[in-house]
Amino acid sequence: MATEPLSHQEIEDRLRELSGWSFQDDRITREYRLSSHFAAVALVVHIARVQDELNHHSDLALGYNTVSLSVRTHDAGGVVTEKDIRLATRVERIARAHEAE
Repeated sequence: MATEPLSHQEIEDRLRELSGWSFQDDRITREYRLSSHFAAVALVVHIARVQDELNHHSDLALGYNTVSLSVRTHDAGGVVTEKDIRLATRVERIARAHEAE
């Protein structure tokens, strides 16, 4: 059973709780800056573990000292659902632990 899409208002309301996240093009996105390339790689590995735990995966990009995420639910037609907000919330917690900005 596919997860129901959130309304634009529900998404905006939920993102107020997630600093730095934005909504556009039917996805939520965030970019983190870290102190080094190694720190960015460590965050990517940690995010990948959380994604596997949740069985929900984002588009994830690694730069020299940046990590970018683009999240939407493919099995709901490529829109934002509660699954995406749950993933973003978990990522935000671990990003703080990695001292990502």
